[in-house]
Amino acid sequence: MSRVLIAGESWMTHSIHVKGMDSFTTSAYVEGVEPLRRALTERGHQVTHLPAHLVPAQFPGDSESLSAFDVVVLSDIGANSIQLSPNVFEHGQPGDDRLGALRQWVRAGGGLLMIGGYLSFTGFEAKAAYRNTSLHDVLPVELLAEDDRVEHPAGVHAEVTEPDHPALGNAGTEWPLLLGHNRVIARPHSTVLATLGGDPLVAVSEFGAGRSAVFTSDCAPHWAPEAFCDQWPGYPRVFGGLVEWLTR
Repeated sequence: MSRVLIAGESWMTHSIHVKGMDSFTTSAYVEGVEPLRRALTERGHQVTHLPAHLVPAQFPGDSESLSAFDVVVLSDIGANSIQLSPNVFEHGQPGDDRLGALRQWVRAGGGLLMIGGYLSFTGFEAKAAYRNTSLHDVLPVELLAEDDRVEHPAGVHAEVTEPDHPALGNAGTEWPLLLGHNRVIARPHSTVLATLGGDPLVAVSEFGAGRSAVFTSDCAPHWAPEAFCDQWPGYPRVFGGLVEWLTR
């Protein structure tokens, strides 16, 4: 059993409804974490979810706080949300270097997984912005300087290049269609386990005494259709395998 922190995978929407001369607004809070949380808890892991709107105030700020977990998963949450606590951004007060602490925690033996999305890696309009942080070289891939999203509206099948690697959890080689990913470049020392459209989809590497991994498509819609995240028996094997490889 591993203790897993998932940061991100939630959002708020604010809609304007226009009906002739009249209009009104509605708001909603949505979580996309459930397929991943269910997949990991059913394999016996203890999962803590930190929704995106709580990350700026509550993401662990030092090694002692991070030591409560074995694996940290960053999914669709940008670097600003981790770096800029309310005291730093709103009050101009020095605070914890939380990405620096996460880097040192991985080097000391922790496990880091980044999952793709509009606010992962470099992200939509480069707003995720991990390329400019101390976490960049912890990842097994190099990030682009520009918007790195690649949309596949017709769907693309992954090519599994290392099907026997334990991080893939014996998920096999026949994966359902995926609808997009973040384009990254594999580092020379990393191992690419699967590709999508010729780009790394799953890659892993060592970092000091710790390990890091990436899954550059999503763990929930829209890039991961229901056929992938809710109906495919390989889904819990892939993400369970990644978590279990990260914790040795």
